[in-house]
Amino acid sequence: MAASHENDSEMDCSDNEDCYEDYNDYYKDEDSDVEHVDPKKTDPEYFEYKCLSEEEVERLLNETVENLSNHLRISLPLAKVLLHSHSWNSIEVIRKYEENPQQTLISARIDPPCPPKNVIFSPTHLTCSVCVTLHHVDRFFHLSCSHMFCKDCWTMHFEVQINQGISTAISCMARDCVVLAPEDFVLKHLQHKTIIREKYQHFTFQDYVKSHPELRFCPGPNCSIIIYSKDIKAKRAFCDQCKTIFCFRCGCDYHAPTDCQVIKKWLTKCADDSETANYISAHTKDCPKCHICIEKNGGCNHMQCYKCKHDFCWMCLGDWKSHGSEYYECSRYRENPNIAHESVHAQAREALKKYLHYYERWENHSKSLKLEEQTLEKLRARINQKVMSGLGTWIDWQYLFTAANLLAKCRYTLQYTYPFAYYMDAGPRKELFEYQQAQLEAEIENLSWKIERAETTDRGDLENQMDIAEKRRTTLLKDFLDV
Repeated sequence: MAASHENDSEMDCSDNEDCYEDYNDYYKDEDSDVEHVDPKKTDPEYFEYKCLSEEEVERLLNETVENLSNHLRISLPLAKVLLHSHSWNSIEVIRKYEENPQQTLISARIDPPCPPKNVIFSPTHLTCSVCVTLHHVDRFFHLSCSHMFCKDCWTMHFEVQINQGISTAISCMARDCVVLAPEDFVLKHLQHKTIIREKYQHFTFQDYVKSHPELRFCPGPNCSIIIYSKDIKAKRAFCDQCKTIFCFRCGCDYHAPTDCQVIKKWLTKCADDSETANYISAHTKDCPKCHICIEKNGGCNHMQCYKCKHDFCWMCLGDWKSHGSEYYECSRYRENPNIAHESVHAQAREALKKYLHYYERWENHSKSLKLEEQTLEKLRARINQKVMSGLGTWIDWQYLFTAANLLAKCRYTLQYTYPFAYYMDAGPRKELFEYQQAQLEAEIENLSWKIERAETTDRGDLENQMDIAEKRRTTLLKDFLDV
């Protein structure tokens, strides 16, 4: 078997909390040996946000509604509809409303009042055009469009819409009428429908949060926390309640330095081409020197054949001695400069070759994170035995866990550099990125190798390697994290 190492991570948008739970401590650990400075000035991932409960968010939204209502002297329900239709941008609503109130209402699907339509008048009764039943006029209601229907039909209409998951988008029953039903109008017709009322209020709250650019539901399973930030960027948000970490802008797994649109394209491509890429998912390769079959059982890509002791790179099978800081090139893809003049089939093969190059490395680092998590568990067990035997305390060995957490953070960033590089245009900027990517990869593998051999690694040497790896990671993000 070959040696290898450390931590765990799932790349799906719903499964990222466990992979970050350990190395999140590295972000927050004020007692680590790495020097702490002002993160606003030095950390490219720094992000100010708050974790709020549903009650706190409701107060925040209601305060915004009240302020707009007072400023424009309009009803609270109307203010809420206007804000929701303008992504809760009070300044924009005020500007438009003061310039042209009628057009602002129409744009929010609230028509100015007009004479009643589609009704058959009698002295005290009207016929509802939906149920075709004669009712007393007191049982008729209408929205700003003045399309009148009986109370029972309104109630039935709202129940059907809400049970289909519709809330803020419920419109008038009249054909081709797009006027929206405000919240107070709906609730008035659901006075005796407790379950439907609660469902409606739940759906409307979700719609309000989703339409608010400064709010984001935590994607963690069964988590009710909502992240609030005025800084609307693709930055790393961490839920205090369920420990889920995600991108604030898109709500998916955190993906720096790759931006939201690119990572969606990449994940879609990986899903579409998964069958093509299946052949590269094997866990075994032959030693390039003695050709014995080797299984990768750790996260480190620095492999050592257990039979002939040959050191080589798992990715390119090259001699590990050539993977120094100057020659660490296996992360780069070499484009064929003459591919534009080749046949269509040749271009298709080249495109597939390029994709597989990046996909293999993306997938390899994902697997390395999982394998390194297993290594970390073994490390915990060994340290526990040492502590029980009186060979130091947990505090004495804490630096190893700090190193493992940092390794996971660095490798996770490195994994997401591959979609970034895949979609980059060739040129000096891509060359600089791939150079920094290669430097980071080299230092990560060095750190992984040292952690895997923690009992024989000098603490000072390990902490120095931690500092180098984190500086490589931070430098790359500062230069290429465009949010």
